Amino acid sequence: MIKHIVLFQLKPELTPEQRQEVMLNFKAGIDALPAIIPEIRSIEVNFNCNPAEAWHICLESTFDSLEALDAYANHPDHKAVGAALRPHMQLRSCVDYQFG
Repeated sequence: MIKHIVLFQLKPELTPEQRQEVMLNFKAGIDALPAIIPEIRSIEVNFNCNPAEAWHICLESTFDSLEALDAYANHPDHKAVGAALRPHMQLRSCVDYQFG
């Protein structure tokens, strides 16, 4: 099994209202993907509640293999969700690790 964890930092020029809208739209897009991409075993998006920290969004997902993760990453619906977030994103950090 592969755990895929991605952290996103949004651009500082976003107002709190804009940031909230961007985050909610991203979450809605990600939440729709399990019905479309069968390789996803689990996926969730959460928002940082600690304003002292630099990262705004955490995506955590699980896949059977790196090949399944690659299928998800290259799926057009996943790419569309990422493309919608990209103009508002400052930084992205990712780790993939094997477990189980």
